[in-house]
Amino acid sequence: MTVSVSSPISLDIIDKLTAGDSLLLSGVIYTARDAAHRRLVTVLEEGNKLPFELAGQTLYYMGPSPVRPGRASGAAGPTTSGRMDAYTPPLLAAGLRVMIGKGDRSAEVKEAMRRSRAIYLAATGGAGALLAKAVQKAEVIAYPELGPEAMLRLEVENMPVIVVYDTGGGDLFAAGRAKYSKKREEGGRQ
Repeated sequence: MTVSVSSPISLDIIDKLTAGDSLLLSGVIYTARDAAHRRLVTVLEEGNKLPFELAGQTLYYMGPSPVRPGRASGAAGPTTSGRMDAYTPPLLAAGLRVMIGKGDRSAEVKEAMRRSRAIYLAATGGAGALLAKAVQKAEVIAYPELGPEAMLRLEVENMPVIVVYDTGGGDLFAAGRAKYSKKREEGGRQ
């Protein structure tokens, strides 16, 4: 079953989502990659104000490609989330609620997510052109000097994502690995 949700996603909805849920995400999300994460954490450490209100928001680990005429965004695929792991706990402590990317996260990030009641969503890697169709509007909101790593404010409509880690400790990757291991132990496919 696919559930439609709007970002920012309220805590009551976040708490009801479970690992494996398919979502169509609409609303406002922000993009940030390695260099932007480094700057955001530095701003927090210095006690300064962030370039946008982080509390309750969604960060998408996306590096856009050039925009074609008549489009809001170029390819909008996810980048590897683990590269943001060193910066994620302070952002979660500052109120970040949802992250979108691809790949597994560290044990430290999973624990910080649990403490913060945050979730992690996966977007399909290699499907940047498809994901770009969900982007209705894109504007640079911070760090334009970072070029493709500048932070963007995106307005998205029906962006397909899946819940990987939920607030109850559900882990889609672990469940998938366990299912695969069980089938191997039982001698193959069922």
